[in-house]
Amino acid sequence: MPHTSSHTPESPADAPQALVRYFAGARAAAGRTEESVPATTLDVLIADLSTRHGDRLATVLKASSFLIDGVTCHDRQTPVPAGSTVDILPPFAGG
Repeated sequence: MPHTSSHTPESPADAPQALVRYFAGARAAAGRTEESVPATTLDVLIADLSTRHGDRLATVLKASSFLIDGVTCHDRQTPVPAGSTVDILPPFAGG
């Protein structure tokens, strides 16, 4: 049987993709360590991930920090370019 990826009908295989890597509580809430997602803006990415993985991840994302290709990103309107890596870093202690 050919390789199958996660079911994302709104994300055609040929659409520009970015890699999301989950750490600590984000990893637990998403139930995975990483996944490919459509390249978009950070706020659209966050909304998409919240829809895909539910309220638990949505809550974690609200308190998380984001790195795009290793650079801290505070502006959620920032583009997430095709081929980039987005690291999701929830607070590691207390908050």
